[in-house]
Amino acid sequence: QVQLVESGGGLVQPGGSLRLSCVASIRIFSFKAMGWYRQAPGKERELVATITSGVTTTYADSLKGRFTISRDIAKNTVYLQMNSLKPEDTAVYYCVATTPNNDYWGRGTQVTVSS
Repeated sequence: QVQLVESGGGLVQPGGSLRLSCVASIRIFSFKAMGWYRQAPGKERELVATITSGVTTTYADSLKGRFTISRDIAKNTVYLQMNSLKPEDTAVYYCVATTPNNDYWGRGTQVTVSS
C-alpha cells in the first residue's frame, strides 16, 4: 500500500516562503511521476508542479518563477519550495504519485497566506 504524507504547511505572511515535503512509503523511483496539486475553498483542484522519473519538471504557468519542485531519492521525498507567496496561494496542497496503473494521493497540507 502506497502512502504519501505531506508536511510543511502553515500560516505565512505575503511575500514569505514555505517548503512542503511529501514522503512516500516506497522508493520514489518506482513512480512514473510525482507532483503537487492544490485546492482553494470553492475552487477545483489544480496542478501546481510535477517531476518525472527522468527529472523533467513542469509548472502551472501562473506559478513559474515562484515555485520549485525537487526530489531526494535517498529520502523518498519530493519537495515544493514556494517563494513570494500571495494570498491567492492559500489552499490545501496535495502530493500525488503516478504509476502506470494508479494515482496515489496524500491527505494534503494547509497553506494559508495572510497578514
